[in-house]
Amino acid sequence: MIPSIQARPAERADMPEVARFAAQLVRLHHAMDPHRFLCLEPLEPGYERWLTSELDNPGAAIVVAERGGADPALVGYAYGRREPRDWMSLRDACGVLHDIYVAEPARRLGAGALLVEVVIARLRDLGAPRVVLTTATQNAAAQRLFERFGFRRTMIEMTLEL
Repeated sequence: MIPSIQARPAERADMPEVARFAAQLVRLHHAMDPHRFLCLEPLEPGYERWLTSELDNPGAAIVVAERGGADPALVGYAYGRREPRDWMSLRDACGVLHDIYVAEPARRLGAGALLVEVVIARLRDLGAPRVVLTTATQNAAAQRLFERFGFRRTMIEMTLEL
């Protein structure tokens, strides 16, 4: 039997595990392209401080996915935030889905879709007229997930090593 997965707002007690997920997300990106993606170890302490501080930000949404059953455990998280107009990015005020990560054993069980759905709803409640995100070029699975929600491609980042 596949354990049920629920999403809920993150709490302070979740932050060590959420920071561990955030660090794994950084390491995943760094492994994809170490020239593009910064990875300054140790990652967990900084992410725990930052994400814990964001719990008090009324414009932020940090959501965790939790596996139910006899041995409940966090299996992923998502972090989104209402952002102001950004002239450098030519982006009007919007919601930005900054992070989403699901631990390997829980992938393809619906946790990622549930996290995206809940963060979108929270950003909509915060008045965001749209949600913007970026994803690594190599992360085809994430791109398919986002496209299922109606996200469309709008930018392509290109990098030149000097």
